[in-house]
Amino acid sequence: MTTGASPDTVIPVRGASPYDVVVGRGLAGRLPGALGEGVERVALLFAEELAALAQPVVDLLVGHYDVLALGLPSGESAKTAAVAHDCWEALGERGFTRSDAVVTFGGGATTDLGGFVAATWLRGVRVVHVPTTLLAMVDAAVGGKTGINTGAGKNLVGSFHEPVGVLCDLDLLATLPPAELRAGLGEVVKCGFIADPEILALVEGDPAAAQDPASPVLRELVERAVRVKVDVVVGDLRETGGRDGHPGREVLNYGHTLAHAVERTSEYAVRHGEAVAIGCVFVAELARRSGLLSDDVADRHAAVLGLVGLPTTWDGAPFDELLATMRVDKKARGSQLRFVVLSGLAEPRILAGPDEDLLRSAYDVVRGVR
Repeated sequence: MTTGASPDTVIPVRGASPYDVVVGRGLAGRLPGALGEGVERVALLFAEELAALAQPVVDLLVGHYDVLALGLPSGESAKTAAVAHDCWEALGERGFTRSDAVVTFGGGATTDLGGFVAATWLRGVRVVHVPTTLLAMVDAAVGGKTGINTGAGKNLVGSFHEPVGVLCDLDLLATLPPAELRAGLGEVVKCGFIADPEILALVEGDPAAAQDPASPVLRELVERAVRVKVDVVVGDLRETGGRDGHPGREVLNYGHTLAHAVERTSEYAVRHGEAVAIGCVFVAELARRSGLLSDDVADRHAAVLGLVGLPTTWDGAPFDELLATMRVDKKARGSQLRFVVLSGLAEPRILAGPDEDLLRSAYDVVRGVR
């Protein structure tokens, strides 16, 4: 983590448990301040393949705390009850109390698992997230959702547990393989469609800069996407619903109902952000065929996502298999499927219980069949 010349951007989250999201470079030194007073022990949970990258963070923390470094399996394989159990046992053996803390260092899976461990240890200890991927910076690290997977689906077990701080160190994006960085743009572009069209204009204006970790364009995309999520979360932390017909926090699940099914049926070979891109094309087509969305906005989905190399078609599983998985999605209500769709750019709404033939025809478009 090197020190950059540009000033840090502090985005306050002013909900029931206020904290700051900091976007900048060389942010490791901010960790003690983010953790706050009274902490004696810190558990650093990191993806095992990031051990070398995490070492400077360990070294910094050792100067202030009794540090327990816990390596986690890669990706979604970390998000299991067995891994959470191992972490709980390690915290117990080291004598972690309610005044101690967890720091996560990794991508979205690390953040989800680490946040869940912090939420459940002694019914909740403080946690600071240091996301290392674009996806985690704009999505998993902000908003307080934690979770693990089960055999039935993704993120079906979890809790709401807000962090005490999030440090989005843009220097870490330079360590990502290009495909991982691109995948994160799936969540960024989603934010453009549901709330901030300037995101779409930035991507369309310079797709190469949108994929360059050193560019001011990517920094602005990160900050705009974080602000979209913060605004939504502050208004509806626990996804109970928005006001005046707005979907509330559920809007952040745009494209996610099909995306989670794609991830699971592919055994997570499709990255989350890639699956979100596929899911966004699907719900845009669903809205078009429901008479809600104009052709130009619907077509813009595949156009913008394609500019940054994200998939806009997929034919990796039969529709019936995907439908069965979607029926156990967290957003379903009883036997009724619910989809966040658009009636216009940045005009989200809920489409509940669409006809199955409509769903099939929208998926045919995703498969490349028109």
